[in-house]
Amino acid sequence: MTASSVSFPAAVLMAAIGMGWGIYMAISKDHSTMPAHAHLNLLGWVSLFLIGVFYRLHPVLDRSRVALVQAGVWIVATAVMTVGIALIMTGSEIGEPIAAVSSIVVFADMLLFGWLVVGNRQSGRADADMPLAAE
Repeated sequence: MTASSVSFPAAVLMAAIGMGWGIYMAISKDHSTMPAHAHLNLLGWVSLFLIGVFYRLHPVLDRSRVALVQAGVWIVATAVMTVGIALIMTGSEIGEPIAAVSSIVVFADMLLFGWLVVGNRQSGRADADMPLAAE
């Protein structure tokens, strides 16, 4: 199992849920949970898919345990944060601590991903020879 093989299907699942949620909001004309919907789409679909692309481009890192943990934490924390934000938007006070804690977890996980990206670029490993952007 690799980080990208976990990231891609989870990203597609979150995109499908986000799209279905958007359609439901449009049909019901109730957009009160739109911020949660937006977080799910941005963090769950876009960011997670891009994380998977990065890992796929760096096969040694993709197979690492730390990358798999990073992707798994991202998936769970994004789902929990989405629920927390939706609860806040629907007036439930329990959503505040759920959203707060999961937001901190997502932020910490992004710092871990950033460390993996920078460490991979500076390591000189064989999988680091593919440029991230035009150099």
